[in-house]
Amino acid sequence: MKYFSTALSTVVLLASLHSFHVCAFSLVKTKVATSSPSSRTKATFQGRFVSNTNNFPYSPSSSSSSSSSSSSALHAIHVGIVGGGTVGGGICEILTKKSDYLSKLCSDEILVKSICVRDLSKQRDFEIPEGCIITDDANSIVHADDIDIVVEVMGGTTKAKDVVFQALSNGKHVVTANKALIADCLGEIEKHIQTVNAGKTAEESIQFNYEAAVCGGIPIIHSLQSDYAGDEITMIAGIINGCTNFMLTAMDRDGLSYDGALAEASKLGYAEADPTLDVGGFDARSKLKILMRLAYGIDVDEKNIPCRGIQELTSTDYDYAKSLGGTIKLLGVAEKVGDKVSGFVSPCYIASTDSLSSVSDATNAVEISSSNLQRTTYIGQGAGRYPTANSCVNDIAAIAKGDRSASPFNPSSGCKFVQQYDSVFYLRLKYRDQVGITRQCGEICEKYGVSIHSILQNPRSSKSDDSFVIVTEKVSNTNMKKVVAELEGLDWVQGPAFWMPVLRPDWM
Repeated sequence: MKYFSTALSTVVLLASLHSFHVCAFSLVKTKVATSSPSSRTKATFQGRFVSNTNNFPYSPSSSSSSSSSSSSALHAIHVGIVGGGTVGGGICEILTKKSDYLSKLCSDEILVKSICVRDLSKQRDFEIPEGCIITDDANSIVHADDIDIVVEVMGGTTKAKDVVFQALSNGKHVVTANKALIADCLGEIEKHIQTVNAGKTAEESIQFNYEAAVCGGIPIIHSLQSDYAGDEITMIAGIINGCTNFMLTAMDRDGLSYDGALAEASKLGYAEADPTLDVGGFDARSKLKILMRLAYGIDVDEKNIPCRGIQELTSTDYDYAKSLGGTIKLLGVAEKVGDKVSGFVSPCYIASTDSLSSVSDATNAVEISSSNLQRTTYIGQGAGRYPTANSCVNDIAAIAKGDRSASPFNPSSGCKFVQQYDSVFYLRLKYRDQVGITRQCGEICEKYGVSIHSILQNPRSSKSDDSFVIVTEKVSNTNMKKVVAELEGLDWVQGPAFWMPVLRPDWM
């Protein structure tokens, strides 16, 4: 009996010690999580057992209840949103709808504490979270002691820049969907983050997350930050503007003119009142700059990236594209050859067998070519309330979980950006009929080392539509520019020539 009693006491003691260690482990987390406002977002287990009974008094009867109360007593991560429009409202809706799941995922409750709007009198199209303050003063969020994460979805590059930089200076994590700000100030943002985080451990570092800034709901930023560390990206080719892809789909599939496609895009809300940023390719160029930094470690002045919009495209070009067996898409393309990186935004001919050719309407797609993975394509919604808000919420959750990145833009490299690139080119010329046209085209192309693959001419419906197309072999864009400039100076060429690259040089 004595032996049995001793053994039983030993079991009880071990069980008690086990319960104590579990309880103490939970209390360590609570202590870390509530020690200061800045530590709220980085609550992590310390990876050790605590056996100091003076700090953690043990009560056998309370072991199970302590564990239960620890899991139910979640700490709050306070979020301030600057911008209460389409995306800001979507963020509130998703955080409310998914609150229980996010609390379990992050081990902390995520609460929208305040929203800054431009017009306090405007009726909101979303339910204001309980206890949330609506203000028109962004400083009340940026400087608030109880705000852990500032979400900037106001847009622009002036006031938004002040919000982002001041929030980081005040030790607050930042989530933004502002591609224009990042493209314009990427170097400044990177330096500011380095300054703010100087001397901090990884767990203490202030985070800058921007998944929604490029392609809305497609997780391309996070993928480039984490999925290609052991790989080498050789090429990026993307349909990265939803408005123009919608328009070009309408021109190709539905036979609409450029003006008709733009009117339809405006009617459905895809085009802004001033669509220049979209149709001119500038929105896509800003996104391409960010992707190039992540993929190749270079910060390129986006004004140096060759950019051509879709305004010069006509139904005639789609007729020729179909006769060649493909279509036309506005693409952002970057390619690495050796230590040189080229990039451009332009309409491109794409063969019908290419995966990007079937991406229609406002859908976005980014294809990454790399040494290890070959071709990987990301397809999804690139804009809109919920796709963009979803990416913002994922960024918020990542911070709340304690995910940390030392460099949100990936390490810089020694690569050099060059404006020259090689491609097969499509060239359309409107002409006034006369003798010697083919001969002159051949002579000018020969002069600049441009080899002609084929000359095409579809049946014409009227003299005003007289045009033909030259498809070249693979040549440099520099030489192609010289050919185009000299051809445009000939008296039989009617108006400016239209030319564009072919995505794959081996399409023929």
